[in-house]
Amino acid sequence: MTMASSIDAQKAYTFVRSLQKRFVEKLDDLTDKFGKEKHFEEVTWLRDGGIHGGGSRFEARDMKLFNTASVNVSQVHYDDMLQKNLNSATAISTIIHPKNPNVPSIHIHISLTELRKGENYWRIMADLNPSINNTEDAKTFDDALKKLSQEYYDEGSKQGDKYFNIPALKRTRGISHFYLENFKTNNSEADFSFAQHFGEGIIDSYIDIIHNALLSRQTISQADKDAQLAYHTLYLFQVLTLDRGTTAGLMVHKQNDIGIMGSLPSHINKELLKSWIEKVEKPQDILVRALVNAVSDDGVIDIPTKEKLATEVRKHYKKHPETLGMQASGNTIPSTVQNHNK
Repeated sequence: MTMASSIDAQKAYTFVRSLQKRFVEKLDDLTDKFGKEKHFEEVTWLRDGGIHGGGSRFEARDMKLFNTASVNVSQVHYDDMLQKNLNSATAISTIIHPKNPNVPSIHIHISLTELRKGENYWRIMADLNPSINNTEDAKTFDDALKKLSQEYYDEGSKQGDKYFNIPALKRTRGISHFYLENFKTNNSEADFSFAQHFGEGIIDSYIDIIHNALLSRQTISQADKDAQLAYHTLYLFQVLTLDRGTTAGLMVHKQNDIGIMGSLPSHINKELLKSWIEKVEKPQDILVRALVNAVSDDGVIDIPTKEKLATEVRKHYKKHPETLGMQASGNTIPSTVQNHNK
């Protein structure tokens, strides 16, 4: 695939690839110690045949250790399309769902957006997502967020709690959240250093958390499995009805649907998802009903199901564009789709 021409975008791509390598190597170490020694495998995709970039994702192959897990890096650019607001977008986005219900999931997203008129801004997110809450894990993760983000912690945690709120269910996704949207200061080098320090540190913190959890939480009850299935259902519900990044990715193009859907768990409780149709504001009930109908009765979220879900999300927001305003946000709402289209 071709790379973006600007120095900032190239530097950002080298950075997110280094984060990807760091995370995958540490996850592979865990499979060697606790799993079946089946390492993550790389899958690539191209935007417009590679002319406008593309991406690489490393997917988990050790199903003893992971429910699903994906570490994605992408760079989309429009060096040859000067009419677009967006010059380049470079990102790492990863979700790890461990197989053990007593080991928490993680979501991390760090991206640099470069607009045509020369403005750059970062999007920095991290949230811990346990199926079964553990106060020690929550404290460890939150302490790491405080240490890594320093003066940005209060703002990041406030925006994170707002972004991951699920109004229809009167709860949040996850127990510790951090989110900075449109992050930039007057010092671009300092901004880059912050993103790098935060990304490396939060990866290392999560690895420590799950390593310790895998050592000490080996007994799994049926109640634990049921709690995990319910939480995975909530995770899918939040991602496909509220997550602005997921929706924007699906609306911009159709060339990475499976990669974007890499955040979804392997199974959900279809009846539980169905029970939430009446809880959402109209016309979002139409979307939730369509999602329910796209999932088989056994709740398996396989590749064909992911394709159906992606299609239903895209179809809904094209038909009801006003509902994009009902999605999650921090303090500001990025113009992601408009930047790609104009």
